[in-house]
Amino acid sequence: MTNVSVTVNGQVREADVEARTLLVYFLREHLGLTGTNVGCDTSTCGSCTVLVDGESVKSCTMLAAQADGREVTTIESMADGDTMHPIQDAFHRNHGLQCGYCTPGMVMAAASYLKENPTPTEEEVREALEGNLCRCTGYQNIVKSILDAAGSMSGASGSARA
Repeated sequence: MTNVSVTVNGQVREADVEARTLLVYFLREHLGLTGTNVGCDTSTCGSCTVLVDGESVKSCTMLAAQADGREVTTIESMADGDTMHPIQDAFHRNHGLQCGYCTPGMVMAAASYLKENPTPTEEEVREALEGNLCRCTGYQNIVKSILDAAGSMSGASGSARA
C-alpha cells in the first residue's frame, strides 16, 4: 500500500492505495467523486479528463501515487453551488450534450484549453478536442458551446472569434 495525499477540489485528501491504483479509481472509489467517468481505460476517449495542477490529464493514464502532493480539479468543483461554471452553462444552453457521458471530460478539457487560449477559432477548438470522443453528437454543438463559453468568459458578447 502507498499513502497518497492529494489536494482535490481545494481539499487535502489522503488514502492508502495499492501502488497500481489509477487516479480515476482513486477519485471514484476512494473519494466518491463519480463525476469523472471511466470510458475506455486506454486513454482513447477522454471521459476521465481532470485537471492536475491546472493541466488537462486523462486520469486513466496516471497513477494515484503520481498525483501525490499535487492539485486535482474534477467536474464536481466547476459549479459554484447552484451556479454553473460558464462552460457548463454554455453546454446547457447550446445543447452540447446528448447522453452526457463524455461531458465531464469535455468540460474539463475545455477549461484547461480556454485558460491557454481564451479566444479560439472553431478549428482550434476542434483540434483541442481531438483527445476527447463523443459517440452521440456530431461535435457541432460541443464546439459551439466552447466558443460560446470562451466569449462569455472573456467578457465578449456572443461567441469567440470565428
